[in-house]
Formats: sequence, C-alpha cells, structure tokens
Amino acid sequence: MSVTIDIAGLPTERITFAPSPLAELCMALHALSQPAHHPALSSWTTATAASLDPCLADRLLEADFMWRSSFSDIFMPFAGLPGGTGQPAATLAEALDVLDRLDDERFVRAALEQCWLALYNEGGPSSSPLANPAARAKALETAAARGPRQLDFSMRLLDDTAAVRVWMRRLLEDCDEAFFAETWKRVEPGQSADARHKTEVLRRKGLPTVLKEVSAALSVDEGATTITADKMVNGSTTATDPRIGAGLVFVPTNFGWPHLLVLHAPGWRPVVHYPLGTPELASEPGSVELLQRRMEALAHPMRMMLCRSLARAPFTTSELATVYGITAPEVSRHLAVLRRAGLMHTRRQGRYAQHQLNLPAVARIGSDFIEGVLR
Repeated sequence: MSVTIDIAGLPTERITFAPSPLAELCMALHALSQPAHHPALSSWTTATAASLDPCLADRLLEADFMWRSSFSDIFMPFAGLPGGTGQPAATLAEALDVLDRLDDERFVRAALEQCWLALYNEGGPSSSPLANPAARAKALETAAARGPRQLDFSMRLLDDTAAVRVWMRRLLEDCDEAFFAETWKRVEPGQSADARHKTEVLRRKGLPTVLKEVSAALSVDEGATTITADKMVNGSTTATDPRIGAGLVFVPTNFGWPHLLVLHAPGWRPVVHYPLGTPELASEPGSVELLQRRMEALAHPMRMMLCRSLARAPFTTSELATVYGITAPEVSRHLAVLRRAGLMHTRRQGRYAQHQLNLPAVARIGSDFIEGVLR
C-alpha cells in the first residue's frame, strides 16, 4: 500500500523545501490532543495544556477533529489555491490570509475531510456536503460520533460557512498569542536550516538522495517519474496538474514524528509533511504468551488496516465499516480479537461506542509497528 506522486516532467526547481507556521500549528494542536502519539513531547504538551486559558481549551474541543484524528488540509491552504505561489507563507498571519482566499467549497471539504476518509481521493459535487444532501447527512452523522460539540460545529460550518471561517481564524490567532508564537520562534530556525540543507542536497546529489534524508518511507523510480510514500493507505496525485499549478513542497515539522503526511487531495498540489528526528520509544517487557496473542491479532491484513485508523482517533464500528468497505459484523469480529489481545480501548460517547488503539501497548511490540501505523 502506498501514496504515489506523479512528477513526470516536473523541473527540479519546482520541488521545494520550506517551513509552514500554519502546518506546524496543526501538528502542535494534534500533539496537545493526542499526547500518547508523541511521548518525546510530553514536557511541552503537559506545560502547554496546563497553561491554556479554560475558555480557549473549550473552544479547541469544538473543531478538534481537524487535527486530533486526521490533519485537515486547511492547514496547508497554499496547496489548494489555484494561481497561487504554491509555497507556504512565512508568517502565520500571512498563512491565514491565504486560508481566507480559499473558496467555501474547498474550505468546507478540507475542514470536514475526517467525515469521509473513504472519499478522500474523490472530487466533484457528489462528495460535497455543501452540494449533496447525502454527503451532508453523512458528514453530520460522522461528526455526531465525535461528540455533541463537534456536531454543532459541523452544522454551523455547513449552514453559515462565512461565520465559522471568521471564528476559525480568531481561534488560530488566539492559539498563536497563547502559546504558538513563542513555540514557532524556537523551532522555525531549525526548520529553515533543514529546508536549506535539503534544497542543497537536492541540487548537488539529486532526488533519490534527498528523499532518503527526508524519510526511509519515500522512494523514487529509476525514471524519476513517480515518488512513492510507503503508507498504510492507497492514494495518488500529480505534481503537474495545470489546473492548480505544477509543484511539490516538502514541509518539515518538529511536532510530527511518527507521522509522515502526504497531501494528495484532488485539485490540490501535493505536499509531503515530514518529521525532523525519530525519537526512540520506551519499552517494557511482557510475557511471551501476551506477545504471541498480540502478534497473532496483528497478523491479519484487515486488522492492520483497522489499526491505522484506530491509532489516530476513536472510531465507531459503522465508521470503520464505511471506510474499509466491509460489514459492521466483520469489523466487530476483528475488534474483538484486538480487544482480547489488550490492544484496544472502547468507551461510550452518548449512543455511540468508540474504539481506539492502545498505543502504549502497541508501542511495546516495537517502534517499527507504531511508526508504520501512524505514518
């Protein structure tokens, strides 16, 4: 399984490396909402969460599905703006100005992409919650499973997009004032230095070499026509679409490990969001019997796929069935195996039962597996 990027005929100078403050803010918000994904950031997440104004923390919960369980493309608006530069803005204020220039259709689809992960590779009005009543109903159903606040936010987004866009910008500006401006001041110099270094490696040693430096999960074919990202998801995109403009951007992140993200939405420029550094996960010894039970639970390809989603956020049985195209009873049987192996948690959210991977337990199996499912 992989995501491929068609780069046939793309000039080398259209492959760029650049930091993005808005993309990094997304990853910082994700780390705050899912600290178990990022044990190396525990000091930062603990201190930042403790210092957050309760009102701001409460507002963040309304839209947290945009960074908690997936990474909304609205945090990379430069990639979705036809006729734009195709490059990240240097400051958060400038990035938010670019976000304001996205049309409502692109904004809403990107903001609610978590609500139809199975349709991420599709475009057109059939999958638009603004244009298609069935897509709207599905988006709201999925939002309801996340919680009442998320449902209310999604309804407001669909019914009064302009007002929510203003609300969203103010929320991100308040995050900048509360904690991100100081954080960005600290991490930006290192990201800029890494971008300059990799730009020089690309110029001097070529694309295969620089891809190895970015991530072992990236490769390019001998003809330099296709970049492949080894991920537990299938997708494809092109870096030479004339409708949006040619280009491929690599964006570094200090908050991203172990996630390697590839923006491959139809009609958007491709972006590779790559982590700087790969900290080791702590491990604890377990019994041989427990290890055997867990390895057997993970041996099935479908359970591996389910783990990819469950590692990111809680999901209901029906959501997983929709995403992977199998029946709800089949999903339940696979989840039961994971639960018996102690690899999954289940909790109630209203009338929904939400399932999520037990990351500390999975991490003890090995860092290769945890990095694979979170990539």
